[in-house]
Amino acid sequence: MYKYDHIDQTLVNQRVAQFRDQVARRLDGSLAEEEFRPLRLQNGLYHQRHAYMLRVAIPYGLFNSKQLRTMAHIAEKYDRGYGHFTTRQNIQYNWVTLEDTPDILAELAKVEMHAIQTSGNCIRNITSDAFAGVAGDEYVDPRPICELLRQWSTLHPEFAHLPRKFKFAINGAKEDRTILLCHDVGIELKKSKDIHNGELSNGLTADIYAGGGMGRTPILGSLIKQNLPWQLLPSYLTALLRVYNRFGRRDNLYKARIKILVKALGPEEFARQVEGEWAHIKNGDDNFTQAEWDRVAKHFTKPAYKSLTTLSNEEIVNQASDTEKAAFARWLERNVKGHQVPGYASVILSLKPHGSVAPGDATTAQMLAIADLADQYSFGELRATHEQNLVLADVEQGKLYALWQEAKKQKVALPNIGLLTDIIACPGGDFCSLANAKSLPIAKAIQERFDDLDYLFDLGDISLNISGCINSCGHHHVGNIGVLGVDKDGEEWYQITLGGEQGNDAAIGKVIGPSFYADEIPDVMTNIINTYVAQRQDGESFIKTYNRLGITPFKEAAYQNKRAKEEKAQTAGDAS
Repeated sequence: MYKYDHIDQTLVNQRVAQFRDQVARRLDGSLAEEEFRPLRLQNGLYHQRHAYMLRVAIPYGLFNSKQLRTMAHIAEKYDRGYGHFTTRQNIQYNWVTLEDTPDILAELAKVEMHAIQTSGNCIRNITSDAFAGVAGDEYVDPRPICELLRQWSTLHPEFAHLPRKFKFAINGAKEDRTILLCHDVGIELKKSKDIHNGELSNGLTADIYAGGGMGRTPILGSLIKQNLPWQLLPSYLTALLRVYNRFGRRDNLYKARIKILVKALGPEEFARQVEGEWAHIKNGDDNFTQAEWDRVAKHFTKPAYKSLTTLSNEEIVNQASDTEKAAFARWLERNVKGHQVPGYASVILSLKPHGSVAPGDATTAQMLAIADLADQYSFGELRATHEQNLVLADVEQGKLYALWQEAKKQKVALPNIGLLTDIIACPGGDFCSLANAKSLPIAKAIQERFDDLDYLFDLGDISLNISGCINSCGHHHVGNIGVLGVDKDGEEWYQITLGGEQGNDAAIGKVIGPSFYADEIPDVMTNIINTYVAQRQDGESFIKTYNRLGITPFKEAAYQNKRAKEEKAQTAGDAS
């Protein structure tokens, strides 16, 4: 993984010192809150419902065991003994004090971490595939480009005060594991073909998608540029951001994202304007060079893999005792993924224990133990996923059983990856001052209702995403089933969407109708799932059944309990 050089370390250290001075002036009253707010936001510090929240960047989701131990230390010393892994490949601390934040940032700087641009109207933490560099379907390892763009965008003076926040996602594989089309800009990397002989050349190019996003107006991004040579990414993205910076709405917070501009202009006209701006700068000095690629790419070489033989699933299962084989096989099916290198696998550690903690939360003890597992089984490296789980990317197949036993002790081995209870959820109204409703109790209630693993395995892949407000930090728009907290006359209600999907077939879910009370949600989920079970054909997934049938049968099922109550009340009223 990337290692800081002298420039990186100096920049981060100076940023810590600068923020320490800003905090001191805020505390002594010489810096007013309205002046301090943009400064703290660009250092990842929010003022939430009960306390300050610090969001720490995990660039493109990649970190090491030493960094995780520091995260654990911060959780224990400065927070309440846990951290929250987010859908943006960050970690959040929800109970920090303003006085402590400079010390926290200083501790992060010692292990090459920071919170720069994890908030504010600037280019946020760049995200990518959690299986980058190891996925079997990968065209190109996206991490060198991720790092080059991270360095290009960090403290970029021209883009420090954009109309609104700006998010990049970068993919380099056949399967999109980045929610590419739901970002302000999605970058699809590929190897270009040599037109002379049709063979793959060393030419790395990018397709650029712009104007995606969730929130109040969910929109899938549009393709605006194809086959852009990787070297030209900085100048082209500069042109794109200049068009947005110039014409993006600044008079209306809810219409300030680039998706609104692209929709208003149309993708073709937006692309034309970007090309016009790019024509003036495309041959300038800001583009990447091969020397820059070499400087960064040397940090993403393969670890010291052993020469191993690929094991069959049966050989792996036979590592377990007879009494454990069924449970171990279940974990292998859901939590273990294929690898580019023979004899290795990638393992997903679930941060979604049924009903006990919030999705994405990890305690100090768990983080310390997982750091040890990374050292023992995966070359000391980890990944954070968009689904709020963690990945050990390079595990020998012959050690999967031993790892599974250790993971069970830390309660991170639940075999529910991709199943209904692998819920994505934001912190919601329990913490966030922007939230209209709580997310975490809803997730807990659903996990408790669907606690039978046999039943979950029979249901198969179903994504369930929960957001506490329209900002959609829980990505509810792209869940097969989405839950959105809404405020109605000061009360918490929950709106249901169906048909969302991430990946290559990305889709925005449709609202089924009026919202529900919190205590109605488990029954609503049961009715929706029962409809799927009754209607599916030949082992169809939930989303395939939904796409075949449409929304009507699921909508009717969702409201059947509400209709029964209304009919009962009507009957009682008529009788009186």
